[in-house]
Amino acid sequence: MSKEKHHRDWILRRCCGSICACFLTLAAVVGFIILVVYLALHPSKPSFYLQDVQLRSIDLTDPAITIDLQATIASRNPNERVGVYYKSLDAFATYRDEPVTVPVVLPAIYQGHKDASVWSPVMSGDAVPVSSYAADAMRQDIAAGYVLLHVRVEGRVKWKVGSWVSGGYHLFVNCPALLAASGGGAVGGAFAASAAAGVPAGVNTTTVTLKFTHPADCTVDV
Repeated sequence: MSKEKHHRDWILRRCCGSICACFLTLAAVVGFIILVVYLALHPSKPSFYLQDVQLRSIDLTDPAITIDLQATIASRNPNERVGVYYKSLDAFATYRDEPVTVPVVLPAIYQGHKDASVWSPVMSGDAVPVSSYAADAMRQDIAAGYVLLHVRVEGRVKWKVGSWVSGGYHLFVNCPALLAASGGGAVGGAFAASAAAGVPAGVNTTTVTLKFTHPADCTVDV
């Protein structure tokens, strides 16, 4: 009886050991799959750069702003094994967190591994209403010879790994665009002269020349 009991105990330990080994192997496989899926679903976010801004016209009449500009925005996919689908992208400009142009739809594209893309949207706004605070601040900035705008891109992106494509993720891009008077001089004289002559408070390309100072990196959130 003792030999049979010992044999049963040995078989039981053997079975328990096999079951534990199977569970450990299964846990390792599941952990590896989770790691692969995690890496696939959380690739490095794309990089964005504001290469150029051409201010065509700007007219400030309280409490609205009319502005027309063209921006050149570049994007690069830093991933070696993950592609990026850019879906339903909108670009617009803001001043002190207030929109001053209407959103412009950017072409949807696929960006392969380590690829780069460029968009050149024309953004404009006709008498876009802004707060009196923003209008006064822009007058002061123009008089000082500079205006800091922000070019923003919002939309959705999808990741592509092999033949697998993820669901959509929200994309938020913010690019600072510092516009300054040629030579760094103030332009308040022409602006003040227009106001003194009884012309409604406003600024246009005949009195103000502001140019993009230098390319800028953009903040990206996905």
